[in-house]
Amino acid sequence: MLDEPDLESIFASPELPKIAEVINSKLAAERQARLRFRRELTPSVKAEFIAGEVVMHSPAKAKHLRVTRRLLKLLDTFVHQMNLGEVFSEKALICLTRNDYEPDVVFFGAEKASTFSPDHMEFPVPDFVVEVLSESTAARDRGVKFEDYAQHGIREYWIIDCDEKTVEQYILRDQETRYHLAQKLAGGSIASLVVSGFEIPVAAIFDDQANADAIANQFG
Repeated sequence: MLDEPDLESIFASPELPKIAEVINSKLAAERQARLRFRRELTPSVKAEFIAGEVVMHSPAKAKHLRVTRRLLKLLDTFVHQMNLGEVFSEKALICLTRNDYEPDVVFFGAEKASTFSPDHMEFPVPDFVVEVLSESTAARDRGVKFEDYAQHGIREYWIIDCDEKTVEQYILRDQETRYHLAQKLAGGSIASLVVSGFEIPVAAIFDDQANADAIANQFG
């Protein structure tokens, strides 16, 4: 994100009209490419549209799928039992101002979720996002997505590392557009600040027995 002095320098430049022309041309081309991406995207493909480029995703490794499944099971069960909204995994296309993403796990509060029809395919800004790191996605998860999610007011963002078995919990403070690291955990329990009442052992994300125990203890 450009700081105010950088913007002032651009605004004062004699080249501003030319800069604006280049930017507008670039964004117009992106809009057309984005429409084409959405038309051609099929349910069988996981892909994202980032800064004018289509990013195709390779099949996920077992460790990634297992971690995603365990968290999804816990979060989805809790959200539906408490009637808090809707949880989706992997294929929900969230459409931000410039980019389209398919996060690993997303939560929408009840108000937003109530607007989704059975055929809904292009989703608004979620309230909570989780990305599970992989070799091919880590740079984006910590880079453009980290910045974009914050800029769009997604109040809570978890980054899960399958290899380190850690969860990083990032939150937006009031009136801020940059994430604050609330905590990085390799054990103990983690409580969501957005999904009211949702608290789980960190181990339940990485271990099947701990996951089953958490479900039995919290939802049994």
